[in-house]
Amino acid sequence: MKIVPLYEAPQFAGTVTDWLWQAFGDSLPRDFFASIIAHSQRPGALPLTFIALDGEKLLGTVGLWRCDLISRQDLWPWLAALYVDEATRGQGLAGLLQKQVIEYAREQGYAQLHLYSACRDFYERYGWHYIGDGLDYPDTTVHLYRYDL
Repeated sequence: MKIVPLYEAPQFAGTVTDWLWQAFGDSLPRDFFASIIAHSQRPGALPLTFIALDGEKLLGTVGLWRCDLISRQDLWPWLAALYVDEATRGQGLAGLLQKQVIEYAREQGYAQLHLYSACRDFYERYGWHYIGDGLDYPDTTVHLYRYDL
């Protein structure tokens, strides 16, 4: 298993787009997620998408984004769009994907990472610190986390 930037295996962009749309889309169109993925395949630039592969099988994805929560644009960068294929869950891949983004962000000189989630008690296991609640559009309360690099 290896984790690489999506730009090294762009043939998986459609599947990653579908995963994000199905997992996080709610009322957003697929084209919204396609745009994010299309613009996250430039070396050295944000947003950036990573994928986990086992040979030619796509296992999961995660992003490093400039902004993931419009109401908190004061916080950046963001670990975003963490998704693990259902058949692969429970094997520690979510932690490995987080570690990839954390290491990359540290190498780029960032001091902190942020993320938001509707659930509690998952990210704390990986060293994230709850910093309060935020508001996702239009009126959903979410939990904010910080990871000090």
